[in-house]
Amino acid sequence: MRQLTTERDSASQAAARLRRWVFLVTSLGAFMGSLDLSIVNVAFPALERSFSHDTTAALAWVITGYSITFGALLVIAGRTADRLGSRRIFNIGLAVFCGGSALCALAPSVPLLVAGRVVQGAGAAAMLPASLSLLLGAYPSERRTHIVSLWAGIGALAVATGPTLGATLVNVGGWRWVFLVNLPVGMGAYLMGRRVLVESERNVRQHRPDYLGAVLILGSLAALVLAISEGPDWGWLSARVLVAAGLSLGVGAWFIYRCAHHPEPVLDLSLFRARTFGVANVATLLYAMGFFAMLLGNILFLTSVWHYSIIKAGLAVTPGPLVVASVAGPAGRLAGRIGFRRILLTGFATFTIGLLLFVTRVGLHPAFATRWLPATLVVGLGIGLTFPVLGATAVSSLKAERYAVGSAVNQTARQVGGALGVALLVVLLGAPHSRLAALSNFDHVWLFCAAMAVASGVASTFLAGTRRLATTG
Repeated sequence: MRQLTTERDSASQAAARLRRWVFLVTSLGAFMGSLDLSIVNVAFPALERSFSHDTTAALAWVITGYSITFGALLVIAGRTADRLGSRRIFNIGLAVFCGGSALCALAPSVPLLVAGRVVQGAGAAAMLPASLSLLLGAYPSERRTHIVSLWAGIGALAVATGPTLGATLVNVGGWRWVFLVNLPVGMGAYLMGRRVLVESERNVRQHRPDYLGAVLILGSLAALVLAISEGPDWGWLSARVLVAAGLSLGVGAWFIYRCAHHPEPVLDLSLFRARTFGVANVATLLYAMGFFAMLLGNILFLTSVWHYSIIKAGLAVTPGPLVVASVAGPAGRLAGRIGFRRILLTGFATFTIGLLLFVTRVGLHPAFATRWLPATLVVGLGIGLTFPVLGATAVSSLKAERYAVGSAVNQTARQVGGALGVALLVVLLGAPHSRLAALSNFDHVWLFCAAMAVASGVASTFLAGTRRLATTG
């Protein structure tokens, strides 16, 4: 009997170790995919110097091109992972992502750099939903709320730490190192994954996913971002802007039609019958618009108004990510006990207060300790209470077999919001002719971000009182 108990304990410990390794590998994939949403932000001034003949709107595609591709392909990648196996799609995503990273690092021009970012986005889209599916398959149902929150928190932490890591890499080796760093990390994740990842159960359906639908949503989003970002230069009522906007609406309508009639649509509209799922994704999209605009906006403020060096700007935003890392885990556990809605509303309010501190206290003259730091800490607390919990909230009302697709939809909402937020950031910042005018424009950016957080909070009031990941629904 004692020997049997010992064997059971040993097996239990081995299973726990395996789960930890699975968490590490899948988190590396999520971290890399999410990191490249923000790590380029801090390299933006260096890119402007390297490609001085290209406009800011053109360079912004280095950021928005990744987000759009990432968001457009996430859902279809989740469905493909369900169909062909999450382990296989995860490894393919790693390879594509690293190939795109190499192309970015070698790119001699903005068009090739944007092309590399598009390839990166496709690889990241394959990695993220597959990584969540592998993670959920490794953990028992009673631990999934917590583990999803931690996984989502790592993604949010990656987005928030991108500027700091990017600043260090740019300072040491130039902006190309921002992309080269992905290669050894990706290789390490692949080698570890070969040993610990177990292929998920395949769900081979009669019909293939709607890959044309993925192309349609990608085109619709690209046309919308083009209309927004080029509006100030082309003229908001110019033929080119109106054509781009009309193309976005028309192709978007075609996409929705295919989703309603295709047997395996990119976006399963039936998912939105669950109120919690629909509300969480609306809140995610709105919040991401402000969040991503703030990430790039803060770096640009520090380098252009306060004239911080890239490394100093990166260090200045470091305290926020540290708060995110410390809050994400406890926030997920607390949400499992008292409900998602309360935590989210608290987080949105905190995030808004932090942004208002930027508006009311940050001025032309550098004052890191007394003005910038308090606002950054409050904003970090708000992020830690919101983004990780939003991811868990979105899938809380879905059946277990729909977690991968549901998470992909939520990530899509995040990336679409991010792309729109960066496009609007370019519009709000404009081309000021003085530091005072630039400060006024940055105040407008922070107010816009605060407004998006408030809108997310309003949407979240409609959440059902769900507390745990459901096994039915």
